[in-house]
Amino acid sequence: MGLFDFFQQEIAIDLGTANTIIIQNDKIVVDEPSIVAIDIKTDKVIGIGKKAQQMHGKTHETIKTVRPLKDGVIADFKAAEAMIRGMIKMMKPGRSILPPSMRMVICIPSGITEVEKRAVSDSAQHAGAKEVYLIHEPMAAAIGIGIDVEEPMGNMIIDIGGGTSEIAVIALGGIVCDKSIRVAGDDFTSDIEEYMRRQHNILIGERTAEKIKIEVGAALPDLENPPEDYPVRGRDLMTGIPKEISISYKEIAGALDKSISKIEEAILSALEMTPPELSADIYKTGIYLAGGGSLLRGLDKRISQRTQLPIHIADDPLRSVVKGTGNALKNIGKYQFLMKGL
Repeated sequence: MGLFDFFQQEIAIDLGTANTIIIQNDKIVVDEPSIVAIDIKTDKVIGIGKKAQQMHGKTHETIKTVRPLKDGVIADFKAAEAMIRGMIKMMKPGRSILPPSMRMVICIPSGITEVEKRAVSDSAQHAGAKEVYLIHEPMAAAIGIGIDVEEPMGNMIIDIGGGTSEIAVIALGGIVCDKSIRVAGDDFTSDIEEYMRRQHNILIGERTAEKIKIEVGAALPDLENPPEDYPVRGRDLMTGIPKEISISYKEIAGALDKSISKIEEAILSALEMTPPELSADIYKTGIYLAGGGSLLRGLDKRISQRTQLPIHIADDPLRSVVKGTGNALKNIGKYQFLMKGL
């Protein structure tokens, strides 16, 4: 058995629309953007993760960059497989005398179909996994935050990722009710691109919009500690000449308002579906926020104003899901009932 363990690798993967994080032995070994660069002539992968991200929006006709996941699910099967394989190689480069038997736990959005689940597991198996388990993102986030998911107390988790926002009420080791909407960080980015084009007649790329979101992104037009205005460079749509303008967080709060409202509506819808006994628990425990989207300035306050409930942001929102996935992998016997084995 000891010899078998030596050849078995256990890894937990948060296969995200924006970032992919891999945990092995309780350590984050890979944290890279979910993007692949491909040579069109040879169909070979020439960059994965940060390397491909640097090429994004700057490629010529023989190179294309692909984001294999869209709205939390695999949109390009071949690119997803190449990305998983490449990121597994990043864990221990240069050591492949005997390929180890791999057990993977991958987290998936709670609202995806059986076909989309099969695409995730097939990609993982083609990338070398012998055993694949799938766990729902809100459940993984709850475990990562440190909530005892098996107790009869109800907890509401909101995981705002790159492609989906997952809202779930968890009790007794299961998801009692959930709402999964395909409005999340990517929509915030495209809202910013659209706003810059419409309001300032300036064309910016996805990477610049992402940077604006990080630097001056906000959910409320009035913040206690507002960030400084951020200089944005892009192409003037009238003259075609590059130019620079300054953007304030108030402008971005206005640009993101519509998308944030959709997330708020989904939260209220999930609260309406919640059984009364669990509603009483949520009134006491509040709502937990995880995922990169929860880092948007003032979002917790805005949701609190709308729901009249206390909001708690996870200590490490970007990594709550993968930490929970890693914890589920480590205690696979305890949490196996939460996971779908394939």
